[in-house]
Amino acid sequence: MLVMTGYMLWAAWQQDYGPKPAPLQQQAGPAQRPQGGVAAEGSPSGSELLPQAEMAAAGKISVKTDVVRVDIGLVGGDIRTVDLLKYPVSKDKPDEPVRLLTPEVEKLFITQTGFLGDERIAPKHTAVWQAQAREYVMEAGQALKVPLVWRGEGVEIVKTYTFQPGSYEVGIEYQVRNLSQVPWTARQYGQLKRKRPVKSGNENAFIRTYTGIACRTADDPYEKIDFDDIEDLPRNWETEGGWCAMVQHYFLAAWLPPREQINHFYTKPMPEQVYIVGSYSPEYRVSPGETRTFRARYYIGPKLQDVLETVAPGLELTVDYGIFTFIAQPIFWLMQKFFSFLGNWGWAIICTTLVIKAIFFPLSAASYKSMAKMRKLQPKMQALKERFGDDKQKFHEALMQLYREERVNPLGGCLPIVVQIPVFISLYWVLVESVELRQAPFVLWLTDLTSKDPYFVLPLLMGVSMWIQQKLSPPPTDPVQAQVMKMFPVIFTVFFAFFPAGLVLYWVVNNTLSIVQQWVINRQIEGATKT
Repeated sequence: MLVMTGYMLWAAWQQDYGPKPAPLQQQAGPAQRPQGGVAAEGSPSGSELLPQAEMAAAGKISVKTDVVRVDIGLVGGDIRTVDLLKYPVSKDKPDEPVRLLTPEVEKLFITQTGFLGDERIAPKHTAVWQAQAREYVMEAGQALKVPLVWRGEGVEIVKTYTFQPGSYEVGIEYQVRNLSQVPWTARQYGQLKRKRPVKSGNENAFIRTYTGIACRTADDPYEKIDFDDIEDLPRNWETEGGWCAMVQHYFLAAWLPPREQINHFYTKPMPEQVYIVGSYSPEYRVSPGETRTFRARYYIGPKLQDVLETVAPGLELTVDYGIFTFIAQPIFWLMQKFFSFLGNWGWAIICTTLVIKAIFFPLSAASYKSMAKMRKLQPKMQALKERFGDDKQKFHEALMQLYREERVNPLGGCLPIVVQIPVFISLYWVLVESVELRQAPFVLWLTDLTSKDPYFVLPLLMGVSMWIQQKLSPPPTDPVQAQVMKMFPVIFTVFFAFFPAGLVLYWVVNNTLSIVQQWVINRQIEGATKT
């Protein structure tokens, strides 16, 4: 009970008064006005897109791998549509994959890449590329390469996308061949452009997730930037390597420039609630007659923690467990181990609950012993209340004296449980944030542990378990408090009816184990008293 109350108070406080992400500082100096004829004001804004008719006329390339279906527009040579084939939009539509990137105006979310420089020799994301074919399909177990060609004044650039089997990482390689008599200079850039999502009304009001920009800087391995913050102040910062991303519940698209160079990152607000985050490189130089290759990457897919930590340092933090990440990550690791053995996330949650309960067994035992002693003192406490009537001061003095004589700590039943609150909060975020559990079935009617129980069986069981716990615990001496406490099982049953089934499953198992432990300790304390 105290755990639930503590969590609710903490969550409400965080929502209204919790700390907001510190803004990245606008940097002065060379980063804002790079050399070579490209000013910061001239960095790509994404507003130069051609009309839809011209883009349609230019055409697109269709790419299919074992995990994604991709459309690459020949205007810009950029990824404009990504369907995640392993992730259906819902249980009711198993054949319709999640569309993470789309050029649709109302849901706009696309990539843009190119070069900053003289547009006659350095193509931006408005340039038209040539393709050898309009359709590419990955063969089993083999990497798939998709080349595009652009020719300017004395320069030929081949842009090649590389897709690996089973991977959501996309390699981009620019091969610049300088056929002129003068050096070729430009800065490579990549960015993500997205319209602020409109809430559909189908979201669970009890689950708050983050949609916005995330990035890695020299000072912070994981920084979140809200869309509203970009409206107030566009940002610029430099770091070696680094990355930037647009994140949402379960999925993300991340731009990953080369790690071995200093990259300049930026954010930009656009009209009609469209936002951009990206980076550009130091100036690249290709001598006359020389050919050089420049590389970068995108990650466009689910927030798979084991994968993200190998893609880029800190990218796994986009699975946002909040301030208790250091606790949540080991919990998820443990759940994964049980899942790999049992093949079912529901049983993995149950086994993880057993392990957590075992770890906190000494603390829980101390708490329940204290409550059992308090329960044993109820007749004496009631006698004191009748003796002193409305004289609250004398009643509390006598009550404290009774506690001292019986060697009972009235807070002993609370403090050990309070220590466990961070663990419970961490487990909540593991169940909410982990894409591995998305649409995961358990048994019978529980076909999705991340959605509410359709028949409310688990919430009802949880309410019953809370009621039994109350019966085993000492009631408050204040009759008003006692009446309020009686309402808690009903209140939390209604509240948990809209929570993910996996979280309610955890509470049912945890409460059941607590009831057994508390009942055994009560019997021991009462038996010791009779003897």
